[in-house]
Amino acid sequence: MGIITFIVVLVALIIVHEFGHFVVAKLSKMRVDEFGLGYPPKLWGKKIGETEYTLNALPFGGFVKIYGEDSDAPTKDAPRAFTNRPRILQAATLLAGVAMNVLLAWVLLVIVLSSGAPRALAPDQVASAIDVELAVTYVVPGTPAADAGLKAGDILVEGVYENTSFSGSDVDSFVNFVGGATDKEVSLIVERGDDELELSIIPEQGIVEGQGAIGVGLAQIGVLNLPFHQTLGESVIVTGVLLKDITIGITTFLYQALTFSADFSQIAGPIGIAGVVADAGESGIIPLLSLTALISLNLAVINLLPVPALDGGRLLFVAVESIIRRPLPAVVAQTANTIGFLLLILLMIVVSISDIGKLL
Repeated sequence: MGIITFIVVLVALIIVHEFGHFVVAKLSKMRVDEFGLGYPPKLWGKKIGETEYTLNALPFGGFVKIYGEDSDAPTKDAPRAFTNRPRILQAATLLAGVAMNVLLAWVLLVIVLSSGAPRALAPDQVASAIDVELAVTYVVPGTPAADAGLKAGDILVEGVYENTSFSGSDVDSFVNFVGGATDKEVSLIVERGDDELELSIIPEQGIVEGQGAIGVGLAQIGVLNLPFHQTLGESVIVTGVLLKDITIGITTFLYQALTFSADFSQIAGPIGIAGVVADAGESGIIPLLSLTALISLNLAVINLLPVPALDGGRLLFVAVESIIRRPLPAVVAQTANTIGFLLLILLMIVVSISDIGKLL
């Protein structure tokens, strides 16, 4: 069931992306030859107007075939070829896929925030929220928290060491509690799903400057009942924050990869993502929608990278052509796209090997 959930999510994200290209290409009076669900070989097709709509055998996404997009435009119907339309329309068509992924993420976040599910709270939202709890947002590898078995998503219920105890949901109170327990064994009660666990952990100096720490990120979560119009605006803010964080994260990783300092264990490829999606699907529709929104934003940012074979690389070609005022030779674009595609495949292989290593 997990792999089916992953395929459905993957297909939905790619089809939404390609639909953006499709709509803007049509509005830009480009000739769209095919809109395909899945990848060839073709199982079924129906031509409506000038566009053939196809169902294909490999159910891992979809594609749009725009006339003249990947080569010098043929003479037949040449004015409607992608490369012969105004460059502003070419750029709009390329950006439309990314825009649709961002729009999809925003719609999903509206649904999630409207559902009454617990969510991370800003400091000024805590007082108006209900069922406020203290959640672990991430665990730093190699720290006491990781060694003790704490995981992202755990709810911190209470803690005790010697004659000092902690309960409640205040982040600063927990930080001070842990800071006073340096080199002492702390007993923590945490909720993980429907289970309650007791973990022993010893805070250490050096993780956070000037005090003891265990190596976790923390956030207050709770249910926030907002009017629908406020939920729309809140979803815009959340989408923007996630986009900023994802952009910083991907940019940092690429820099580290180029300088051979990247930690591939901290990222997930197709195999790792499939496992996470399967887990989210088992947890319910709201966790699955939240994760789908996050993946959609990641796809948007990745597609904007100035790498040949991605939308960002093709946008770079359009920008160069605008400067030199003539099309790049087809062989240049095709060679760059091939090299970019091979590099992406290489990265996917490396990350997939890392995923398999984690499973083993």
